[in-house]
Amino acid sequence: MTPLFCLLISLASLLTWGDEPPQVTLVFAGDAMQHQAQIDAARRVGGKYDYSDCFREITPYITRADYAVVNLETPLGGAPFSGYPCFCAPDEYLDALKRAGFDMMLTANNHTLDRRDRGLKRTIDRLDLAGVDHLGTYRNKAERDSLLPLIRDVEGFRIAFLNYTYGTNGIKTQTDAVVDYIDRVLMLSDIEKARKAGAEIVTVCIHWGDEYSLLPNSSQRSLADFLVDSGADLVIGSHPHVIQPMEMRTDSLGRRATVVYSLGNFISNMRTRDTRGGAMVRVRLSRDMFGRAVIDTADYRLFFTLPPLPSVANFRVIPVEAVCDESRNDIPSQWGVRCKEFIRSAESIFGKHNKCVPRDTSSLISLELKNVDTFEHTTQKCQ
Repeated sequence: MTPLFCLLISLASLLTWGDEPPQVTLVFAGDAMQHQAQIDAARRVGGKYDYSDCFREITPYITRADYAVVNLETPLGGAPFSGYPCFCAPDEYLDALKRAGFDMMLTANNHTLDRRDRGLKRTIDRLDLAGVDHLGTYRNKAERDSLLPLIRDVEGFRIAFLNYTYGTNGIKTQTDAVVDYIDRVLMLSDIEKARKAGAEIVTVCIHWGDEYSLLPNSSQRSLADFLVDSGADLVIGSHPHVIQPMEMRTDSLGRRATVVYSLGNFISNMRTRDTRGGAMVRVRLSRDMFGRAVIDTADYRLFFTLPPLPSVANFRVIPVEAVCDESRNDIPSQWGVRCKEFIRSAESIFGKHNKCVPRDTSSLISLELKNVDTFEHTTQKCQ
């Protein structure tokens, strides 16, 4: 490609875009759990379930994104409902996650077969009925072949999504149902098929790692390297139930890739310091001077799950800034203390190990989420 041709492409792009190239934002959340205490808190008279309070305060952040993804770590297998160790959530839980703004729900995780094949297939039925994109499990191989590669046009960006899990707690399928397990041959094939089908950005959402470990293990690091080298632009991890570091990588040709080892819990009834909260990551895509889709920036926010309180009888996911706001009379001070402990632990990990993925501290009320409002880690320098 000659310099003159490159210049002509650049000028044509500027004429098409105007002052700014097109941008799109993606948001990813961690493990959406459903423990028995959560089910009990949502139960209402007449056998109904109400989750309307759970996500009210984070909905602005989710809906601000052009496309939002969450790991649905429970089957929707129908009554009777249950928490750990074999999860099964009411359908109203799905409705609440959809109302919160999530466009896609991941189903390849270690609990997807908790209600066996019937629960897996019913979950797919409910997701289809709700009009929600989903990924990772399929009624049969023919369905998988017809749906993958799953590519979504998000504001003009063609983005492929893939989803895999390390296992399903030793439970195996008994019918023709399909769970996408971590398999390097399969993943490489899926990435190549996505590129051939016209994907500009390839996203791999992966259930991996050691539970409760704040740092990725060697297997995660090796697999992340393999996926990026194989053409994945985004690698988004779940399963450890605690946060793990995030990396913005740039190769020798200037190509950027984002790796998030674990976002931790999105909502749960886990009670330790590091499992009470989690992170959500926002990735901004743009186009370079040649019109190619590229990763522009990535940043994260921290959230904390409050249990039922006298003021609100349900679990709530709330930005950490709000939990620590001493002027709020609906949050007892003890929860502000616990939230600060979570923040210190998370920031200790992110401050030491994040690479070019800063914390977003902008106001959710104004919805003005700009790069200028982010906090840059002093321990990392980005090119």
